Amino acid sequence: MSRVDVWLWSVRVFKTRSAATAAVKGGHVRLNQDPTKPGTKLKVGDVVTVRYPGYSRIFKVKELLTKRVGAPVAVNAYEDLSPPKPAHLFTPVARRERGAGRPTKRDRRQLEKLGAIIPEKE
Repeated sequence: MSRVDVWLWSVRVFKTRSAATAAVKGGHVRLNQDPTKPGTKLKVGDVVTVRYPGYSRIFKVKELLTKRVGAPVAVNAYEDLSPPKPAHLFTPVARRERGAGRPTKRDRRQLEKLGAIIPEKE
């Protein structure tokens, strides 16, 4: 048996074990559609859902791990049932050349036209 937070860290869903524990405590992780606690034991076949801002990832447990393993091994420990990420998460961010200074009014309008900046409502 493996704990939920340890398993999420072991299969590289979270970078640190403390980040995995914080996500579980914060209610961002569900086990078989139910809220869970960090110490809840996993079984093979359980479905773990991790919520991120704007989307969710769904994993079906194929193998229980208690130690962090390399990425090629970690991929074999779960089946990824997640839908593809929404397109709005891939929108490019407007960037300016280093040292170009503060944007002028004309620059700002051009960025708004591209949709890079959402104008503030008064």
